[in-house]
Amino acid sequence: MTDLQIAKEVALRPITEIVAKFGLDPEVTEMYGKFKAKLPLGALDQDKVAQSKLILVSAISPTPAGEGKTTMSIGLSEGLNLLGKKTTVVLREPSLGPVFGIKGGATGGGRSQVLPMEDINLHFTGDFAAIEKAHNLLAAIIDNNIQSKTNSLKLDPRTITWKRVMDLNDRALRRVIVGLGGTTSGVPRETGFDITAASEIMAILCLAENLQDLKKRLGNIFVGYTHDKTAIYARDLKAEGAMTVLLKDAIKPNLVQTIAGNPAIIHGGPFANIAQGTNSVIATRMGMSHSEYTVTEAGFGFDLGAEKFFDIKCQSAGLTPRAVVLTTTIRALKYHGGASLKTLTEPNVEALRKGLPNLEKHLENIAKFHTPAIIAINKFLTDTDEEVQVIAQFARKNGIALALAEVWEKGGEGAKELAQLVVDAVDKNTATFKPLYEWNLPVTEKIETIAKEIYGAKHVDYTAKAKADLRTIADLGLEALPICIAKTQKSLSDNPKLLGRPKDFIITVREVEIAAGAGFLIPITGNIMRMPGLPAHPASEGMDISEEGEIVGLF
Repeated sequence: MTDLQIAKEVALRPITEIVAKFGLDPEVTEMYGKFKAKLPLGALDQDKVAQSKLILVSAISPTPAGEGKTTMSIGLSEGLNLLGKKTTVVLREPSLGPVFGIKGGATGGGRSQVLPMEDINLHFTGDFAAIEKAHNLLAAIIDNNIQSKTNSLKLDPRTITWKRVMDLNDRALRRVIVGLGGTTSGVPRETGFDITAASEIMAILCLAENLQDLKKRLGNIFVGYTHDKTAIYARDLKAEGAMTVLLKDAIKPNLVQTIAGNPAIIHGGPFANIAQGTNSVIATRMGMSHSEYTVTEAGFGFDLGAEKFFDIKCQSAGLTPRAVVLTTTIRALKYHGGASLKTLTEPNVEALRKGLPNLEKHLENIAKFHTPAIIAINKFLTDTDEEVQVIAQFARKNGIALALAEVWEKGGEGAKELAQLVVDAVDKNTATFKPLYEWNLPVTEKIETIAKEIYGAKHVDYTAKAKADLRTIADLGLEALPICIAKTQKSLSDNPKLLGRPKDFIITVREVEIAAGAGFLIPITGNIMRMPGLPAHPASEGMDISEEGEIVGLF
């Protein structure tokens, strides 16, 4: 059965029941139909947040299809609930780019899903649309200010890096010219589109503490310079108030349910290869305010989403994770051991053994944050017992807890062993979380710490453009911001072809972008696409809808 077929078999519970199970009065929530609700910001409780056990689900370096962190997160939360631990899973919202592209949706899979699957994977509660509109409003205000003769800040169009966004994969929009059509249609200039998940406003929403902090961060967005080299921010354009108005509902977390009828929060969706790759601070705190355990995930491998989760989100929000579940698949290890994508379903112990150094490096990285790790093998039907035993022997040799998680096939029942290992790790209380670096260090030192300690690089090289950007950052007084490196998810290095555990490589920083509103700096490495393209045969080709409104082909 497909994920959609499995989802349609489930008799959904009214969201009012899920709200009550979560621990709130349904009267204080905002209903979005029968099965979705917005949670009020007033339901946050910092005292309870401090008592909840936060568990991060991460992964080894993935294959193009991903290794199932969302499925693992949902399955683990179901397993913990089966053990009698009140648990909420807190996830990111899916982007329509992957939904219609190659990777598919982000609601889990098999018996470990969040529901209603179709709604969540499509328009959901409109959060992405609100972020898109707020972002594009600022773009319109910028171009209007350039055009204006009476209300102009004398912006230099050549210094403006703020693009427009759209939540679809469309490579034709990466670079565009706006303002064509004569003097009444604006000032011609080159710009482009990013996908909505890459918007700084998405990052801002996911790091904001409250509505007031959201407005302040929006005002801090760096726009560019005037012709006389004066720095201009969104607040100088008086844009932050209207942008906040557009986001007044989007800032509230969304409550839905798992297949087993347990509460699940889904909110925000920044990508991890170009932003922090985790759900919102507000959503995580909301889950922790009403749960003994809170399970969350960070995008792509530990080198991307998890490092940013620890060094940016946890530092910013004062969160202390108690354990990390490292999602591992036999197919990914074989891929990093040299097997081709076409043969990953075939038994190949030799390639699997050659891929183990990738797993080893991610475990070393977890240890750098003084947090216990648990290996979770995301079981696929094509995995052999011999292959599973290779990973089990590796785990025993290195003293790492390991569980075989059959969450896709069995849901929470397939995660009970993993859930017990998580409880055991929390009970031992060995986590003494420590970030990798201090924010007030020099920018280059912070970049090199991540590149050398997490990626395993030998050296960091900076282009002339990157060096100029570093001088700009110093001139603007933004050197104390944390680092959010944009890097390929396919490799520990900045070269997607270097699989496994590459060594003695050089990371090249092409430029350093300023995300002053989000509160971090973005060193760009490699060829990172902020507006992905569709594959030759996108997933959209298999989607359709009947006269009765029945959707098929969504996954």
